[in-house]
Amino acid sequence: MPPKPTDASGSSTGSGGPGRRSRPRAIRRLVIWYRRNAAVTSLVDTASAAGSMAGSMAGSAAGVAGAAATAAANVANTTVLQPLVFDPLRRLQQGVGGSEGEPINDADRLWVAVDGMGGDYAPGPILEGCLRAVRLLPVRVRFVAEAAVVEAAVAEMGLAEELAEAQQAGLLQLVPSGPSVGMDEEATVVRRKRDASINMAMDLVKTGEATAVYSAGNSGAVMASAIFRLGRLKGIDRPAIGALFPTKNPEQQVLVLDVGANMDSKPAYLHQWALLGNIYSRDVLQVREPRIGLLNIGEEECKGNELAQRTYPLMAEETRFHFAGNCEGRDVLSSDFDVVVCDGFTGNVLLKFLEAVGGVLLDVLKAELPRGRRGKVGSAFLISNLRRIKKRLDHAEHGGALLLGVDGVCVIGHGSSKSLSVVSALRLAHSAASHGVMDDLHRLSEGTDSTVACG
Repeated sequence: MPPKPTDASGSSTGSGGPGRRSRPRAIRRLVIWYRRNAAVTSLVDTASAAGSMAGSMAGSAAGVAGAAATAAANVANTTVLQPLVFDPLRRLQQGVGGSEGEPINDADRLWVAVDGMGGDYAPGPILEGCLRAVRLLPVRVRFVAEAAVVEAAVAEMGLAEELAEAQQAGLLQLVPSGPSVGMDEEATVVRRKRDASINMAMDLVKTGEATAVYSAGNSGAVMASAIFRLGRLKGIDRPAIGALFPTKNPEQQVLVLDVGANMDSKPAYLHQWALLGNIYSRDVLQVREPRIGLLNIGEEECKGNELAQRTYPLMAEETRFHFAGNCEGRDVLSSDFDVVVCDGFTGNVLLKFLEAVGGVLLDVLKAELPRGRRGKVGSAFLISNLRRIKKRLDHAEHGGALLLGVDGVCVIGHGSSKSLSVVSALRLAHSAASHGVMDDLHRLSEGTDSTVACG
């Protein structure tokens, strides 16, 4: 049997190619491990090819492989420690104000009254959100709250300097109020606490000192105060809370109303809410011909409970908007509808379900990700996308919902609202106040609205 060939150094090469056995065992193990990880395959292949050279170049191959390993580890660590951050303001602001580095013209700023005592974390985080909003949005804020409580919150959160600058620039005013309405109190308490922050904020809109009002407080009390202080629009029996839901189209949202203001509804109410939603979708969301849907359990006219069956002909015969038919639950987020109407009980269940979907979806996907080293590498690249999905589905990230049907722009925020949600809500309030929504709603209540469906 002929002797095995040897390389220049006298080492046996075997049948596996030049230099195969000359590589140290540690290098071979390193190459095998990284070949099993898709995220660094290309880097390892380069190192492996270099390591396949003659024994005299084994040291160079080891250096290349080590560099590849270090680079791959740095990439993975960077991805884990610094995931992509999704800021809802980037989408909501759409180039308005400081988010894009463009200066805000003070002449374009609108006054917004804020109930500083409304919300689970008020007043500190609410004030913090307002201070951020006046830097990013063309708004000024009249912050209505109990003076002593605000003073303590400012000291605790270190907002004194920022607050002083905003006040000096004329961007924020503090308006002292009396005892506030608690989150657990009955809605009718607004009649007794006349100088509560929510009542005083509503009065600022009524007297023209603000163009919109925002509160993250007791939603029942907010609605009661709006009805008592601002009044209902003529021809609207019951105001409705309209919330914007995401759809599968990132550029489109669907307005769902009512989502909690009226537990028991009549066909006439749903018909009126469709008219309100049509105007809002057309003016603020810039939908040329909003497609109105009636939430139901089937597409056919005969489907549903008595409320749905009696509402359908009212919607179908209406010429002031485009009725697209019944909308099943699976179609709410399909982007096939621009406005969906339903009773407040059903809408609130739908809203709360959507609020939970983002968090649950993220938890399920995280639990199903592969285990071990390979799973960790893949998760590092995927986790940021999962967080973006959660934020897109999280209704709280949109800031609040509009109370439609009262004589003024009113935004009701989530009870757990903090700084970011406040900014988003004030963006929503500014959009409604600056697009002539109230002018069109007044024309509707006077019977002079000329909107006619094209389809």
